[in-house]
Amino acid sequence: MMGGSLWISHGATEALFNGRSFIAVLPLALLLPTVRVSAQMMMIGGPLDCEETCVCASNIVSCSKKNLTYVPTPLPNYTAVLDLSFNSITRLRAEWTPHSLNRLHSLILSHNNLTFLSSEAFVSVTKLRYLDLSFNSLRQLDECIFEPLEHLEVLLLYSNCISQVNRAAFSGLDNLQRLYLSQNKISRFPLELVKNRTRLKALRLLDVSSNKIKALPLSDLKALPAWIKNSLYFHNNPLPCTCDLHGLVAHWHLKALSSTMDFKDSHTCLLPGLQKEKMAILDLDKHYLNCSEVKVMDKSAYLEQRLVLDCDSREREMMKNWVLPGNISLSPAMETLDDGSLLIGPLKAEDSGVYTCYATSDSFNETLYVTVTVFNSTKSGGLENLKTAYTTLIACLISLVMVLIYLYLTPCRCACCPGQGLEKSDSFHSSTVSLSQAHEETGQERGEGRGFAYRHVAFMQPKDQLEQNGRLNPIEEDEECQGDRERRRSDAESVSSVCSDTPMVV
Repeated sequence: MMGGSLWISHGATEALFNGRSFIAVLPLALLLPTVRVSAQMMMIGGPLDCEETCVCASNIVSCSKKNLTYVPTPLPNYTAVLDLSFNSITRLRAEWTPHSLNRLHSLILSHNNLTFLSSEAFVSVTKLRYLDLSFNSLRQLDECIFEPLEHLEVLLLYSNCISQVNRAAFSGLDNLQRLYLSQNKISRFPLELVKNRTRLKALRLLDVSSNKIKALPLSDLKALPAWIKNSLYFHNNPLPCTCDLHGLVAHWHLKALSSTMDFKDSHTCLLPGLQKEKMAILDLDKHYLNCSEVKVMDKSAYLEQRLVLDCDSREREMMKNWVLPGNISLSPAMETLDDGSLLIGPLKAEDSGVYTCYATSDSFNETLYVTVTVFNSTKSGGLENLKTAYTTLIACLISLVMVLIYLYLTPCRCACCPGQGLEKSDSFHSSTVSLSQAHEETGQERGEGRGFAYRHVAFMQPKDQLEQNGRLNPIEEDEECQGDRERRRSDAESVSSVCSDTPMVV
């Protein structure tokens, strides 16, 4: 009995312990579904508590500074503004909201240490117009991550760790107007966002200041319209100091663009050298590089040309009206283009002067002046004058060459030239012989009495020329002078008379 009682006591004791274990485990078993539900809620989002964790006012839900690691769910369908700033939400998954929020237009997720954005994170909130992702730890922007947000107007991504921006990261944002990318680690200027207007058609503000950009596409930036340049911020980047950079910033400053006027002191560049000293870009014309002073350039053209005058206003959509020099209204010959530019021409000399453009809108008015100078010549006429000058010069050179050829390359006929003495002596001898033969033949003919008139070559002496007053008028001579004539004839037939320079026939 003792043993039996002891056995019974042992069985009873074991049963008792088993009962106590069952009782102890029973509450844990009952709590297990709750723990599973809580874990699932931690991954998706805890219940929305509008009394303790969040403030629900009308269509605004604010859960700021509650140290949340998740997005509370379910959110009311009528939620228009959701503020989750200053929490500890590190990942935004695709299922952060189990149903679509078609009325949500503003989502604030700043100061959350976000490191991950799902490619489908914004599929359920396609009506967003304002998205704040600033002051987080995002490192890259993947392709088409914001594509579902076709109504988005403002996107804040400043103060992150973004170093890579996919060229298609902002595709589909046809209504995006303001994009803030400052205070990141971006090393490439996203020119495609402002140059290719087919991507972001409505973009009018781009902030890439305080990044790691070391080069700017200066020529492309100069070609942008003023309403884009007015809200294009690139200050406080490690840009090298150059005169081209100074020219760009100085020109924007002269046009009073907000991007340079509001951050004048922040537009700096790095001087070459190991120290990498910073210097104000607008001071480069005074120190170090000695860059040229930048002035507003005026328009110039020639007669009969056409000229387009831009009314480059600082805002995009403005009413633009032109006034001609002398406060004269537009003439029918002048045409205003769709963008507000003025087409003038064919130009005349009297078209020179200051043209005024009045740009007006509901909130802003601006007056622009364009000085036009028309040169009093045609562009083709100037070319023709230039061609004439070249032709004249070439003609002068050819004439000079011909003169030199004539002087130095023609045959020499002077007595001093080699080989010319013999020829001249032969000629001289032949002339003497011919004259002697002629004299003999003349004498024979006269002796035979053939009646031929007596002719011979005579060389007039200066005395004879003075007596005859320059006229050849032989006078009949007396018989007594016949002897003198014969003596003169013999003198004229001498060799000395043949060498005279002024022959005369008498």
